[in-house]
Amino acid sequence: MQHRSVPNRRDFLRQLGLFTMGAAVMPGFANAATRTGTAAKEQPTEQDLFFKISLAEWSFHKALFSGKMNHLDFPLRAAKEFDIHAVEYVNQFFKDKATDKAYLANLKQRCTDNDVRSVLIMCDGEGELGHSDDKLRKQAVENHYKWVEAAAYLGCHAIRVNAGREGDPAVVAAASVEGLQQLAAFAKPHNIQVIVENHGGISSNGAWLAGVLKQVPNGGSLPDFGNFCLKRGTPVNGHETCEEEYDRYKGVTELMPYAAGVSAKTYDFDAAGNCTETDYLKMMGIVKAAGYHGYVGVEYEGTQFTEEEGIRKTKDLLLKVGAALS
Repeated sequence: MQHRSVPNRRDFLRQLGLFTMGAAVMPGFANAATRTGTAAKEQPTEQDLFFKISLAEWSFHKALFSGKMNHLDFPLRAAKEFDIHAVEYVNQFFKDKATDKAYLANLKQRCTDNDVRSVLIMCDGEGELGHSDDKLRKQAVENHYKWVEAAAYLGCHAIRVNAGREGDPAVVAAASVEGLQQLAAFAKPHNIQVIVENHGGISSNGAWLAGVLKQVPNGGSLPDFGNFCLKRGTPVNGHETCEEEYDRYKGVTELMPYAAGVSAKTYDFDAAGNCTETDYLKMMGIVKAAGYHGYVGVEYEGTQFTEEEGIRKTKDLLLKVGAALS
């Protein structure tokens, strides 16, 4: 999850992806495109894919922050409105409920009632696991314990945390390894994996993050297609810009060997339903080449469509591209 990523991909990248996937992919993509024009019963379904689809709660961040939506309604909306039966929580929307057993029991029951699986909890605001100060780093590790326990109770397989963002890369890497190792060791008996997302600054350097993760037993990655801004630029009309961006295809390739989740970030779509900032055929080809068959989370963060429309468009794109590659 990235709250401030700015899309800046050009159309030629999407075109490039169509050719770099290789000739074997193209017939499948053409067949998938043909199916979209046939009867509804012939539309691709999740059963046709090499991966599973989940819904990231951040897709509803506007409704949740405004109070128009209650966190407890997330599983029901995922299932009933979008036919998505796996969810990825964001701790910001139930920040004071991590140890509230009655609240968590209510949430778990709503998942059961709607045939929804809890996949992971995205954790923010609990301190820097890669802080250079030993005491502050230790406190950050311990702050995450309650989310490990909450995730285990809900039936999740992981919590998503953040590695270091600012500072000398080597120093931050060493501190991040130590903090992540400690948290991952605590999480292991709970059958929870500690996974890290490329989330701005140093963490958006795929090679750097991969170097950290290879030293963390029971650790892993959550590659996000859109979170590769290394350096923020000057805001324009109130919107943040990216001055320096890591190549997203290279970054995802570097992080996929450690992936225990994938975040399908989208901002905008063209008239054909394709994501305008990421070539999904190329990107999902990278995901498949890594041998990944787990959850790919729909995470719409754009402004051109409503949250509901963005979720549907992202899911439809995953179905189309997934069918072409499966």
